[in-house]
Amino acid sequence: MSESAIFEPPYRFPGVTPVGAVVEQFGAIEAGASTDQSVTVAGRMMLLRRQGKIAFGQLRDSSGSIQLYADEATTENFEEFEKINLGDWVGASGIVMRTRRGELSVHVAEWAVLARARLSFGDKWRGVHDVETRFRQREVDLWANEGVRETFLLRSRIVAAVRGLLDERGFVEVETPILLPVQGGAHALPFVTHYNALHADFYLRIATELYLKRLLVGGFERVYEIGRIFRNEGLSPRHNPEFTMLEAYQAYADYTDMMELTEHIVAGAAERTLGTTTLSYQDRPLELTPPWRRATMDELLQERTGQPYSLELGRDELARRAKELDVEVAARDGAGAILFAIYEKLVEPTVWDPIHVMDYPKEVSPLARDHRARPGYVERFESVVCGRELANAFSELGDPDEQRRRLEAQAAARAAGDEEAMVIDEEFLRALEHGMPPTGGLGLGVDRLVMLLADKTNIKEVLLFPALRPDFQDAPPTSPGVVA
Repeated sequence: MSESAIFEPPYRFPGVTPVGAVVEQFGAIEAGASTDQSVTVAGRMMLLRRQGKIAFGQLRDSSGSIQLYADEATTENFEEFEKINLGDWVGASGIVMRTRRGELSVHVAEWAVLARARLSFGDKWRGVHDVETRFRQREVDLWANEGVRETFLLRSRIVAAVRGLLDERGFVEVETPILLPVQGGAHALPFVTHYNALHADFYLRIATELYLKRLLVGGFERVYEIGRIFRNEGLSPRHNPEFTMLEAYQAYADYTDMMELTEHIVAGAAERTLGTTTLSYQDRPLELTPPWRRATMDELLQERTGQPYSLELGRDELARRAKELDVEVAARDGAGAILFAIYEKLVEPTVWDPIHVMDYPKEVSPLARDHRARPGYVERFESVVCGRELANAFSELGDPDEQRRRLEAQAAARAAGDEEAMVIDEEFLRALEHGMPPTGGLGLGVDRLVMLLADKTNIKEVLLFPALRPDFQDAPPTSPGVVA
């Protein structure tokens, strides 16, 4: 009969003290000293050394590591203790001591194997470095590689900080549908599924915007959602088809108020989780302290090229410049889409310290309100940090007639071949007929905020289970190796 068939783990193991708490309480005892206090700890056995009638093990839980000191004289079933496999979950009880070499330890009296590790976590616990294995088997990565767990604990603290910053300002957190009868709220390709009970195709949401605006109509004056968004697009270091977005909407506000709110959220999250807004990102200084620079898209293009840029140049001249710059232009693109494409190639990747890039062409902003002073533009900004968009915000369009015209233009673009263009959402338009107050709206990428504060360049490093190509079809999954 195999060992796995004989082994029967306990149903529970009560009275466990986190290793970190043991280290904090007894960290001051001197080398060679022993206490009279017994503790119970549990975790994975990460290392095990045998020296005759003594064995030393390193036990690790989510809060830290501590040495298990076992000896033939006082440790029950000592011979079996020596046979523990690396990776096994082990619980142990005994007095706290510090060895003569200064290692804080639990002098094991009683112990139990809580779960067997039948697969290893890499090459002799030196880590797992294959990127595919790390992302596909995150449960392995979390144990085998230092710092991975800390990244995701930081992510949790960042999300909690964002919630706290919004709650303190009177925002109410809500939940809106994930399965939608109509795609809308962003320029993106949706995932499609079929709703059997309704005999209709539905779409995984590409934004929460339209439902949150309907709540503004319903009387919520400050509302937000932190939720999963799904866009049927490619994979890259900055993109994952399933990601987390914060959207927040504030009545009686415009896009200038959203600039201040963006700074408050980003700088506040940095301060609450890292203790500072002066950071180092990829070994380069980064300053998040408000206020951030504000500049129009046209101003930044002129700074970058030395030439004036605006919609006034007209489509033909902008298309000519785009061709010279090797910027791809579609036949259906107007002056606004071309201006935006040139900006995305020339300016956005060069930005380091945060900038609110203001005043986007109306053509690429179907949900934003017309600029109060610049025809052809809307009151929209994107916050760009370290060469990538972090946030997108508007003075929100509340006029149902103008919104219908914009959505009809989107529908025409879709009919002409733009699969990412929006469709007409009659329920949203009907809601606007009831009247929406002047509103500022903000969308902020939570994963990108975590990348920034965790000093990561690949979005997969901050997603516990990122999207990956299927590893197998008919064959069983591979694993890093089997414990000998």
